[in-house]
Amino acid sequence: MSSPRVRTVVLGLVLAAGLTAPVPASAASPGAAAPSPTVEERRLDRAVPQEILRRSGFDRPAAAFARSLDRARSYAEARRTVLREGSALWRRAVDRAQGRGPAGGDLSRDDDRPLYWARLAMTRQLRTWEPEFGLTGPQRTRLLDALERTSRGQAGLRQPSGKGVKRVLVTGFDPFTLDRDIRISNPSGAAALALDGTVIETADGPARVEAAVFPVRWRDFTDGTVERALRACLPEADLFATVSQGRVGRFDIERTNGAWRGGFPDNDNVARTEPVPVADPGSAPQWTTTTLPYREITAAETGRFPVYDNTAVTEIPAGGGEPVVRPDGPTPGSTARAGGGGDYLSNEIAYRATLLRDRLGLRRTLPGGHVHTPVLQFGAGNTTEVTDPEFVRDRLAIVAQVRAIVTVALEAAQRTED
Repeated sequence: MSSPRVRTVVLGLVLAAGLTAPVPASAASPGAAAPSPTVEERRLDRAVPQEILRRSGFDRPAAAFARSLDRARSYAEARRTVLREGSALWRRAVDRAQGRGPAGGDLSRDDDRPLYWARLAMTRQLRTWEPEFGLTGPQRTRLLDALERTSRGQAGLRQPSGKGVKRVLVTGFDPFTLDRDIRISNPSGAAALALDGTVIETADGPARVEAAVFPVRWRDFTDGTVERALRACLPEADLFATVSQGRVGRFDIERTNGAWRGGFPDNDNVARTEPVPVADPGSAPQWTTTTLPYREITAAETGRFPVYDNTAVTEIPAGGGEPVVRPDGPTPGSTARAGGGGDYLSNEIAYRATLLRDRLGLRRTLPGGHVHTPVLQFGAGNTTEVTDPEFVRDRLAIVAQVRAIVTVALEAAQRTED
């Protein structure tokens, strides 16, 4: 996900063992009143989110969650409720996307938006909840964090089962730029739901995919949400791909990632223009690179969208000066201003993922990097409806091509090992 200054509408894993991520600030001081809903949560009251929830059956989880919270008589009971209901929401979304259980309405099963809006309905319930037993600011923060992690699949990333089963990690993102068009879907999130827990059969045997979705919020990345989700499981992976939405009509395998935030507003309308904040910044490089087999991926027939090896970056050359676009990657000693994936959160998740890979000493053995999907657009003339046949067709095609790209990458990596 890069800033629109670098590319069109765009979206798309980092601590070495022993490093510590920043600790989130408390939501409120002990005994304080419940905080107000966030900017992101307030969009729920608009007609489009309500229609998406109603037409998918995802209007029910928040109401059930509120009833369960009201039955809690202690913080411990509330935490058990949050863990149970957050995990259930993720499983419900994965099951719907993969054709299990009732559809809940006429909205297509591949749609990622019901999960997004249902999660916000639940976080708003929890953020504004004032139980009789009292809830301190730190307690509310921990409950909200547990709800985010479980409902995004981050807490459920598991080891593969079965002898000889490879393990693949895939991440996606929430919808974003919702003030531009609140109907927006993110195909990377749809791909995560479609692939989570599935098995890809390759020429070298089966591979199980574990997937999770990340927020489009600067503060979560600063607070270490990516690191907490992937630190324990990345060393056990055989391949990882962070995925986000990129340019119109094409996939990009991003060759280089930069340590810079470009300032585009996130889903809470907060902007950040600064170096990517990571642990031990003094040892963090300006650039990291993919270890996905980009030559094999771009040469393969993976679907109807072309796939490119994107080598361009924006840098400040060694010695200073104005930012310069480099089509063939960064020059020695330069300072990052945009990776191939731009300067937004897709570039950042790719930078963090590959930095983690390198700090763990896995650069030579773990293929991983960032995949940008085509922008998902509504059909011609559709300016008001929440879905249409072309919109669904393209999302399904993008999801299928993500799966094909992962399959090619796995097989190419296995040939390299052999």
